[in-house]
Amino acid sequence: MYNLKIITSTIRPGRKGPMVAAWIADKAKQDGNFTVEILDLAEINLPMMNEPNHPMLRKYEHEHTKKWSAKIDEADAFIFVTAEYDYNYPAPLRNAIEYLAQEWAFKAAGIVSYGGVSAGTRAANSLKADLATMSVVPMTNGVNFPFFTQLINEKGEFTPNETSHKAAESMLTQLVRWTKGLKIIKEDK
Repeated sequence: MYNLKIITSTIRPGRKGPMVAAWIADKAKQDGNFTVEILDLAEINLPMMNEPNHPMLRKYEHEHTKKWSAKIDEADAFIFVTAEYDYNYPAPLRNAIEYLAQEWAFKAAGIVSYGGVSAGTRAANSLKADLATMSVVPMTNGVNFPFFTQLINEKGEFTPNETSHKAAESMLTQLVRWTKGLKIIKEDK
């Protein structure tokens, strides 16, 4: 089984990202190819980048960076769950990505985005471009939720439709294939 880290992007009070992350985590567990851990950036609470050395050096001085590095390093693959703020993904996610360099490399990533009319697709596209600069391979198949608050029922439960479930299954299938191939590349140093 592959070690999958699901990373949530939002940290503000009232955020809905954790329920979207829980949904995709359940889908990934059902897939049977992954051990799954959700990394909630609100709980991790990384300060704005405060390491004195460039991340490529891996000379981390702060305990929060060492813990973050270990979590990302042990991953075989990622799923990023991102909202869309001002046509982009949230700043806490960018900060979390830029804390590290080598730990991200040669791993596959799926993206689950949510928002209003755009379904977070502008955020997802921006995230794909930034992940590629870290040598992460973003999947072409993703999951996008337009007007996602309509998928939250009166009990406060996130209830995606059948199309979303199929999109998730397609993304997870692609993620497994790429993870398998990239594991060989990563080990070939």
